[in-house]
Amino acid sequence: MKLGDGRYELDELPLARGGMGEVWLGRDVRLDREIAVKFLRFPNDVADEALVRRFDRESRITARLEHPGVPAVYDVGVHDGRPFLVMQRIHGISIADLVAEQGPLPIGWAANIAGQVCAVLVAAHAAALVHRDLKPRNLILEPDGSVKVLDFGLAVAPTLTDFSRITSTFQRLGTPDYMAPEQVEAGDSEPATDLYALGCTLHEMLTAEHVFSAPTPFAVMVRQVRDAPAPLRALRPDAPPELEKLILDLLEKKPHDRPAGALAVYERLLPFISGLPDLPGFLRPLGVPSSSRLYAGMLAKITVDDSSALENDSDAGVETPHDPLATAIMSPEWREVLRRSDQDHPSASFLLRELAVRALPVPVAVFDLGGRSRGISLAWPERKVAILLPADGAESWTAGDADTFIGAGWDARPVGAWNVEGLTRRLIG
Repeated sequence: MKLGDGRYELDELPLARGGMGEVWLGRDVRLDREIAVKFLRFPNDVADEALVRRFDRESRITARLEHPGVPAVYDVGVHDGRPFLVMQRIHGISIADLVAEQGPLPIGWAANIAGQVCAVLVAAHAAALVHRDLKPRNLILEPDGSVKVLDFGLAVAPTLTDFSRITSTFQRLGTPDYMAPEQVEAGDSEPATDLYALGCTLHEMLTAEHVFSAPTPFAVMVRQVRDAPAPLRALRPDAPPELEKLILDLLEKKPHDRPAGALAVYERLLPFISGLPDLPGFLRPLGVPSSSRLYAGMLAKITVDDSSALENDSDAGVETPHDPLATAIMSPEWREVLRRSDQDHPSASFLLRELAVRALPVPVAVFDLGGRSRGISLAWPERKVAILLPADGAESWTAGDADTFIGAGWDARPVGAWNVEGLTRRLIG
């Protein structure tokens, strides 16, 4: 099969098929390199233009995720009405196959693999992407020991416009053995959802068993919601108590009871990554130089003052994150804005969700210019555009407010003064 006007030549048969997609291996003839191509499969094989548009939007967002632990996205397109992603070809073994062949992994390796996944999740969550289907089958251990996290092509930004529609169309997204309670009960996904799946994956790497087993997928999902997991050391007595506690924390039923984020999990894994034994048949011998290991070794020697890394270059008087995309959708402020707008400003809720697809805003807890303070707001600092929401439903917009923002070069208006078309033109032309 050929795609892209003959640029991509694919093998005769797909490598793998799943409920939502299929993967083909092939070659980019123009650049003479190996590729993997993932096609979206329509429910019941019936074409759906809305899903095609959604896939295209998510592909562009996902392509922003540049990380050595994620296969690069090279291209996107549509073939015979079916959208596809052209990605970097990965060589290695899935963690699911590794555990099936090896049995429970050495503690150091399980922690190392989970730590690499955490590094990817730090980048993904910063880009407002939630994987939603993290599991051993989607983790590939390459011969040099690096880990690639697959299937970000269908990751979601939870506030995208037709999120609820895509979820209902594809049914409940995720794999029962790794689904967090909030996924099972409401189809919700947030960074903590990925951490729950990581806890299931780490438990499986250390025990070669699922956290919960049951005769049917539905019964597994019921156990994910209701049952307490078995402590790790009941199955793996040599596991350190601190590692057992980390897994139990990851498997907390309520998202806010889990660790604060992937970085916190990464730091808690570090003490267990030592004395990594060789894995004959799966890795190149550890004594043989590897360009990737050499490169990573040099990076590891670079220390950064985190306080300086967090400095931002935004306008004085406006406290915003360093990277708008880094906190927009995942931040508590953003969720609070959406909660309030859902309750009190239905038109604002539609506006914000629609605009998030095109240009993600930055939540601003306090907007202070010229001595005038406004409550929770959303802003696009690069364009100096802001939506102002009443903090308690009682703040009024005055001519003095307008003059202050205009004088500072900002186009800031109350939520009721914006509409989707006008704000879209103002942001992206």
